[in-house]
Order: sequence, then C-alpha cells, then structure tokens
Amino acid sequence: MTSEVMTGTAGFWYGDASRVDAVDVLNALRRYRSAESAAQRRAREALGIGENALLALRVLLDAESAGRTVNAKDLAEELEITAASTSALVDRLVRSGHVERHPDPNDRRGVILTASGGSMRQVLQVIDQLDSRAIEATEHLSGDDMAVIVSFLDEMVRVVDDVDAVGKRPA
Repeated sequence: MTSEVMTGTAGFWYGDASRVDAVDVLNALRRYRSAESAAQRRAREALGIGENALLALRVLLDAESAGRTVNAKDLAEELEITAASTSALVDRLVRSGHVERHPDPNDRRGVILTASGGSMRQVLQVIDQLDSRAIEATEHLSGDDMAVIVSFLDEMVRVVDDVDAVGKRPA
C-alpha cells in the first residue's frame, strides 16, 4: 500500500497531485472503515459468531487482562443491550464454548463470566495485533497532528449522531 495521496478533484495549473481536499479525506476515512469492518468480519467468521458476541468477548478479555471481573449486568451496560439480549447472548456463547460461567466469590448468587477456548483467543490475539499495528502507525505523528485527527474524528461522530437524531425527529 502506498502512502501517496490520490486526489479526485481537478486542480489548478500547479497540478492537483499535491492538493488534498475534503472529498479525499472522506474517501480515506471510508477506505479505513471498510478495511476495519473486513478485519472484524474475518475474526467473527473464524469464530463462527456475530458482532455482539465478538464485542462481548473483547469486553471479557479486556477485563481479564485488567484484573476485573464481569457479570451479565456489566456486559449489558458495556454493550448497551437489554438484560434479555445479554442473557441470550451469554447462553449462545456458553453453548459454543467461548464463554464460561463461574460462581462469584463475593456474591453467592452472582455469576462471573470469562472468555474461554484456545481458537477464540488466537483470533482475538489477531485483533489485538491489529490494534498494536494501528498504534504503531500513529506513533510517528506529532502531538499537534494527533490533536487535529482526534478533533476531526470527534466531529465526524457528532455528524453521524446528528444524522441519527434527525431520523428520529417527529415530522
């Protein structure tokens, strides 16, 4: 892959090869989103699970590496899904061997959830490696460049959220 910026707009007499405009930025963002979605799809396919299941496994592995425990309520809050959806999700993950239930040592009625399975951990390790490579790709940026990028991405989140809000407004 090249780091050369390809522009899709006409330039002036000095040439458009050095000019980057808003369309180029948005096209680059779309290419990134497509590549990231494809990587997550490959991980889900390798595990034979859906998107929420993959997110749940990441929550469990992140908690494990941080020395925290996770119960179904914690998982529901993290994934922003209902208790019923969480229960069904956990049941599927337990049946498929990706998650185990353990008694909570601090609450005799409580249940702690943990990720399990060697193949699942390998796929999630691939995702973690992707995350590490993404961090490496940003480490060469200056603090000012990082601040501009974060500001831009935060603004894009607001734009997308505003579109969602517009769609929900009564006519």
